[in-house]
Amino acid sequence: MPKAHSDIGLIGLAVMGQNLALNIADHGFQISVYNRTVEKTDKFVAENPNTPGGVIGTKSLQEFVQSLAKPRKMIILVQAGKATDAVIDGLVPLLEQDDIIIDGGNALWTDTIRREKALKEKNLRFIGSGVSGGEEGARFGPSLMPGGDFAAWKELKPIWEAVAAKVDAKTGKPIPGALPGKPVKGGVPCTTYIGENGAGHYVKMVHNGIEYGDMQMICEAYSLMQGLLGLKAAQMGAIFSEWNAGSLDSFLIEITADILKQVDPTNKKKAFVDIVLDTAGQKGTGKWTSTNALDMGVPAPTIAEAVFARCLSAIKDERVAASKILKGPGRKYRGSKKALLVAIHDALYCSKICSYAQGFQLMRTAQAEYGWKLNFGEIAKIFRGGCIIRAAFLQKITEAYARNPELANLLLDPYFNKMVKKAQQNWRKVVSLAAECGVPAPTFSSALSYYDSYRSARLPANLLQAQRDYFGAHTYERTDKPRGKFFHIDWPESSRPQLEV
Repeated sequence: MPKAHSDIGLIGLAVMGQNLALNIADHGFQISVYNRTVEKTDKFVAENPNTPGGVIGTKSLQEFVQSLAKPRKMIILVQAGKATDAVIDGLVPLLEQDDIIIDGGNALWTDTIRREKALKEKNLRFIGSGVSGGEEGARFGPSLMPGGDFAAWKELKPIWEAVAAKVDAKTGKPIPGALPGKPVKGGVPCTTYIGENGAGHYVKMVHNGIEYGDMQMICEAYSLMQGLLGLKAAQMGAIFSEWNAGSLDSFLIEITADILKQVDPTNKKKAFVDIVLDTAGQKGTGKWTSTNALDMGVPAPTIAEAVFARCLSAIKDERVAASKILKGPGRKYRGSKKALLVAIHDALYCSKICSYAQGFQLMRTAQAEYGWKLNFGEIAKIFRGGCIIRAAFLQKITEAYARNPELANLLLDPYFNKMVKKAQQNWRKVVSLAAECGVPAPTFSSALSYYDSYRSARLPANLLQAQRDYFGAHTYERTDKPRGKFFHIDWPESSRPQLEV
């Protein structure tokens, strides 16, 4: 028999909403669901009659609200932006003090801050929670990044910890084996309270920016194997499988191996990847990350290059036309295949370190900007399972912040410092070969430039600042005076003292 009132509710029965609702019900929580299209609700409930917790269909927002135990907990999983605002506006008149609205979509964090403030004025509580892992993650265990009212988080915590992905407490590796009605038991849940107001959605945005970088770097490794070594898709699939058994062990490397081994369903003689058009889409979170990095003056060039790579892929017709006019070096690689594969592996790992360093440095700056207190070790922990960037690599980041919670940059951690020192010769070799042979490698190159810039005690910005003072009287600081004192030269057209040549 269903309970008189459900433990939680969910609005929005697209694929993500359906899968998260079933995940919640599998863990013994009764969930009420509502969708604007009643037929969709009825169909979903009819198809899932025997979940451990139970799924209750409702035909109106009012019926939905009345079906929930107080304080009511309601998840919204609809399109970000105006659609989310419309659902909130519809709910507010029906709610009572201390009811909790949870936005599980890919919301812009500033929208989350605005919504929490507006709802707080109405004595309602709001949680903006990143949900990562795609359809499979939502169904069997996502990484969940809640931010907002801490008391509201404590109300939601038992459900979020139950449905989140689980990792082994000792190794940090994801615990596999979830099935419908049989969730994973034990392990460490991949969720934690992130911080106030928009912190959860902000961290989810940066996660997605890092994801953009990871995906593009893998694509560049694939392109270099193909362009410099002439390897076939299946051969590359086998190599990625080998890499997935080592330091590059991750969800994205695993699925890359699977994709490269897949044959075209319509022509078994062709590799599936070879018939996919080379134009990549994007939903905007990578762009948000890059824009925010620019707004705050945080260097995140590798993430930005991954976004620009997708933009370049989208102008397919222009690229095809340009390929007939613009010529490259035409050089071929003649060296050892085995040595180059090791070098590409190392270049991918080093570039990955720099990309994550940029993402975590961005979050470090954001916490000061927005008054958050982010625990970067905990954030790395919840990325270890459920989310798209889940990887063995994240255990090393967790350990880095355990050693030094105030770590300014991952490159300064002893482990990552050692790894880059060991592999950077191969990294430089790959970036050089890519340039010499005309194979684009924007994130590999950008990450290396970031590394070389970050390790430089002196950059050519002294000349740049002198230029700014010359044409715009923007002033400059001197190396022989204390920081914070600014000077200006009156640059007359005549009588400028000149250094001898």
